[in-house]
Amino acid sequence: MTKYLMKRILHGLVSVVIVVGIVMLLIYSALDRQLIFAMDPTYKQLGNNQKEAYMYRKWEEYGYIDYVPYTEYLLELTAKGEITEEERQSVASFGKKPENDSEDVAKYVQRFTEAYEAKGYTVIRRDAKMQTPKKYVSGGQQQLFAYKDKPLFSRLVGYFTGIFSVDNIHYVQEDIENRGLTFTLHDPLYGGEKFSPAIIGNGTKHKYLLYFDNKFPFVHQNLLQINLGKSYAVNLGVDVFETMTMPQGSYVLSTVAYPTGLVEESADDLHTAVYIAGSRQSSMVSSDRFTDDYTSVSTVKNAKSKVGFSFVIGILSSLMAYALGVPLGIAMARKKDRLLDKLGTLYIVFIIAVPSLAYIFLFKAIGGAMGLPTTFDIDKSSYLMYVLPIVSLALPSVANLMKWLRRYMIDQMNSDYVKFARSGGLSENEIFTKHILKNAIIPLVHGIPGTVLFAITGAIITERVYVVPGAGNLLTKAINMYDNGVIVGVTLFYALLSIISLILGDVLMSLVDPRISFTSKAR
Repeated sequence: MTKYLMKRILHGLVSVVIVVGIVMLLIYSALDRQLIFAMDPTYKQLGNNQKEAYMYRKWEEYGYIDYVPYTEYLLELTAKGEITEEERQSVASFGKKPENDSEDVAKYVQRFTEAYEAKGYTVIRRDAKMQTPKKYVSGGQQQLFAYKDKPLFSRLVGYFTGIFSVDNIHYVQEDIENRGLTFTLHDPLYGGEKFSPAIIGNGTKHKYLLYFDNKFPFVHQNLLQINLGKSYAVNLGVDVFETMTMPQGSYVLSTVAYPTGLVEESADDLHTAVYIAGSRQSSMVSSDRFTDDYTSVSTVKNAKSKVGFSFVIGILSSLMAYALGVPLGIAMARKKDRLLDKLGTLYIVFIIAVPSLAYIFLFKAIGGAMGLPTTFDIDKSSYLMYVLPIVSLALPSVANLMKWLRRYMIDQMNSDYVKFARSGGLSENEIFTKHILKNAIIPLVHGIPGTVLFAITGAIITERVYVVPGAGNLLTKAINMYDNGVIVGVTLFYALLSIISLILGDVLMSLVDPRISFTSKAR
């Protein structure tokens, strides 16, 4: 069993890498990279050379290229000690045209060009565009930079090696005092009186690496971070994993005691404090509240995350599907070719034949006429708004379970062992419960883990129709906005769930059916 699972996991991980690689190949090679600017207001406002430089910078942010401006090259030389800060400043400004460069500037421009062309980069220099001899046209400033397309392999390796990151005391580059970790049994955010263990960092990205509170699961950590890919459009600057898991809704105010001693009603969650260099000195609000640069905090909100909403609706719809589909499928098999079987078959054909969007709108109209909420409002606490999304999501699953369970049971009813059981004197009920149902249910058991896990991802059409703030439409939204980071991150998330569900399905089948074994026996 262990050997099988390890082999299955290994094959699954390889499959995940291949899937993500194919998606990256399609995004970064097959699609026109100009499309990422379709909804970029800054790009539309720029012109001439400035617009071109902005375009290349954005391509680097989106993972298409490595982009190195001339000024960055000079900063690198300064950091290595090859030139002084005074020398850097003297050659940083290059001419409007190559012939306008001073002798020293021309030397470093040539050095920059040769260094990066030797590495396979393309060096681009754009001459200044002038309206008058002393006035640039809009965006006409001279530009000098080098770029190179990122190979798929290095992009893939970089992505997977950066999925997990461990916070450490060397994250902060600036000189700070008392760099290190502190373990305390009395969290200072609770006044130092309440027993609440915490690990507090200084020099780390997060101030609190481990802490306890009264919110499920009660123990929280910021030490290990999951990075699925940063968004540049859907949720600007936020990682995909955080986008899916952070709470939504209205702010929840509570009495917050800040490190400076200020006490006020606020939604700030001080346990989420992140370091931002110079933030305390640059903001009056931060200086009134914080004693260091750990000033960036998340807020407490009253609603579930995207994954939370999708999971609740998905699980409840799955329970409804099994609660209805299994007994109806059994009844159809036992009453084969009778009225109940014909009505069930009619329902199955209806669900298969009618597009899902059509019957979802049909049930939405029926539900609205009955007074049920037809759109989701996360600021309301009414559970009635869950009814229509759950019912709409369960309908096709009910039909699918009815169809396959009926088929499996009828196949088992025609088996030879059923005839032998009847000749042995077993009643029809005993044959159905102890033999037919037990064997017919085995293939359906394999899909239970997948049903549970894929509840996390939500349903795209259902969530859009009922305006559910879940994870279901995150991928389509990212595709529409050409948000490559989100597309790759959600693809990885879906692929991992697929592999996990398949493995758990195999394990569950082996537990239900003792005839299934994953160990090889010597002959």
